[in-house]
Amino acid sequence: MPPRFDQARPFVTLGVVVLVWILLPVVIKGFLRVSFFELQAPVSVPASYLRDLQDYWSLRVHSKTELIAAGRDLARVNASYELASQQHAEFLAEIRRLEDLLRLPAHSQYRFEHARVVRRDFSGWWQQLVIRKGRNYGIPVGAPVVFSGGVVGRVIAVHAYTAVVELISSPTLRLAAVVEGDTRPMSFQGGLNTTFGPAHGVIEFVPLDIFASANSTRRLVTSGLGGVFPPGLTLGQVVKIEPSTDGLFKTGEVLLDQRLGELIEVTVLVPLNEG
Repeated sequence: MPPRFDQARPFVTLGVVVLVWILLPVVIKGFLRVSFFELQAPVSVPASYLRDLQDYWSLRVHSKTELIAAGRDLARVNASYELASQQHAEFLAEIRRLEDLLRLPAHSQYRFEHARVVRRDFSGWWQQLVIRKGRNYGIPVGAPVVFSGGVVGRVIAVHAYTAVVELISSPTLRLAAVVEGDTRPMSFQGGLNTTFGPAHGVIEFVPLDIFASANSTRRLVTSGLGGVFPPGLTLGQVVKIEPSTDGLFKTGEVLLDQRLGELIEVTVLVPLNEG
């Protein structure tokens, strides 16, 4: 009899722990969850800095010829970006002039906070990632997160030195979108994506006169409705559209940027206080 009890002791202990956790008040659960995350930060953040240092020293082993070629290519890219920056400034000035002329309210402005990716949530590869900035840089909950390919997601939790970003590929993220060249909004939602597989999303309430296929894709962008994401940011490419069951609209499949799976740096759009 005693040996049987010894064998069952781990299961009894586990059952007691689970029962205690279930009976704990929600406030205490939330406090313990946040505390555990804050305790993880001193481990995850230094590891991220060490990876950056490792990348730096790995670049030092390249030959001078390779570095000269890379510098030449970078100079060309910088020249292109400098020209684009000048055009951007001209466009902003023209927008302000038209807003003043037509007495239109100015669009909400953001400051750009660049942040390194600390780690991904491996239990849901296409759902969340953690960035290396939090309350120490004024990152707010709900702020949109972008990269060169368009939308990354939005901030859903902020801690002292880190923040959690929900990716647009997550099934729990929904937002209003439009097909490029069209103004009619539709509903975008992340799909049920497999770990390490290509990321997809779905769109609903697509007008009947919009068509797309794998050979003739349509670019899907944010509509600006809802006040979270600025309009015109890329979400992905619509690769399939078919009639919905009600026959009033269509549904479609959106192929997301595959670089979402290998991001090392993102930009948080922090809203500025209106003066």
